[in-house]
Amino acid sequence: MKFARVAPVFVAAALALAGCGGSENAGTGTGESGGEQLSGPVVIDGSSTVKPLSATAGELFMEANRGVQVTVATSGTGGGFKKFCAGETDISNASRAITEAEKKLCADKGIKYTELQVANDALTVVVNKDNNWVDCLTVEQLKKIWEPNSKVKNWNEVDPKFPNEPMALYGAGSDSGTFDYFTSAINGKEGASRTDYNPTEDDNITVQGVSGSKGGLGYFGFSYFEENAGKLKALKVDGGKGCVEPSVKTAQDGTYTPLARPLFVYPSDAGLKKKQVEKFAEFYLEKNEEIVKTARFVPLTEEQKKKANEALAALKAQAGGK
Repeated sequence: MKFARVAPVFVAAALALAGCGGSENAGTGTGESGGEQLSGPVVIDGSSTVKPLSATAGELFMEANRGVQVTVATSGTGGGFKKFCAGETDISNASRAITEAEKKLCADKGIKYTELQVANDALTVVVNKDNNWVDCLTVEQLKKIWEPNSKVKNWNEVDPKFPNEPMALYGAGSDSGTFDYFTSAINGKEGASRTDYNPTEDDNITVQGVSGSKGGLGYFGFSYFEENAGKLKALKVDGGKGCVEPSVKTAQDGTYTPLARPLFVYPSDAGLKKKQVEKFAEFYLEKNEEIVKTARFVPLTEEQKKKANEALAALKAQAGGK
């Protein structure tokens, strides 16, 4: 079941999910609330990679709670934390862990929060469908392409066996957690990257750019590739132990290195003081397997589920919840 990526989450997909039994299942996910009707907004911003997860959770939750309005925007992980630490959002989507600078920003504003891992991901390097000269790149080759001040502009400069085909590079913008993770994993330092490429916080632009150029190359989350597999080709990555393709299995078993990563949401204590936000956060974890499967990400392990539930319980207690 594919998910249509739109900013407001008031979409027909919720009805489709309900038709598959989603409404019946979702109704049990709001927790015991004494029969009260939940209402009000749940405001989420941040990573475009995590958006499909939170939006799917929102669709299912709203189907069971008609008075709640869940909205999911995409300012990138960094942009989302700026809004979150300013108290503008209830939950922040993040495709990397919060940084020390962002922790300080939240502390300065009195915003308390917790980190909930909600899925795993395999950051995927993609090329044009007509690219018939490469199926796998080493981390060293990717670094040669993407490192700061790289002069590589043609495929034959990566490997002389490759054709004389100009490169068209697309990737995440600097506010994106995907950018932070990719640069750290490939170039060895977070934020270290060549600047003469097409940066964007909208992964659909990368899809359009790479699919429209024979020499195109880009990177984004695994679910975006799965959704656009008919337009793009995913490359295997050799992290030192041979070429490994991105997949659910390789992301979960740790063999897809170094581009397998965790995905997070960060609820605030102020957000959890609102009953609809508290119940939504509970629902997100209770129905996590269904949410992750629908949004086409890599499921959590049992240990990851346990840790997330314990973290949410601690923040609820701090926020004065039950």
